[in-house]
Amino acid sequence: MFGPRAHADRTEMALSAVRIGTAVLIFIHGAFRASHWDPYVTGFGEWLGSLGFPQGLYWAAAVTIYELVAPLFILARRFVTLACLGHIGIVGLGMVLVHYPAGWFVVGAGRNGMEYSVLLLICLAATAWAYAPQMRKA
Repeated sequence: MFGPRAHADRTEMALSAVRIGTAVLIFIHGAFRASHWDPYVTGFGEWLGSLGFPQGLYWAAAVTIYELVAPLFILARRFVTLACLGHIGIVGLGMVLVHYPAGWFVVGAGRNGMEYSVLLLICLAATAWAYAPQMRKA
């Protein structure tokens, strides 16, 4: 009842909660942007273009589509590590470009800061690590 298997089961359930919760939050983010294409995706693309990204609208569309498709792979436990690594790149770049300049706090002592991005990165990294293919010894 309380042996090593019970602990392993709880650990697996806890990791599943992190995996599922993170995937759902990212999917909702992409779904909102996709359902409000103009102004959110077009505005995002124009902003990326203003930063020097070539074809900013295509980058914005690609990020939005990735936020809709990759979480489905994470939920289905297929290509989880690759899907998480892609999100780590997107969230990391967003953190550097948007949230880091605003400071740490999202609300309260600040606004639009990077604390939520850091939490997402930790959840994505933990999930990617847990689902990474194991190396076999020769």
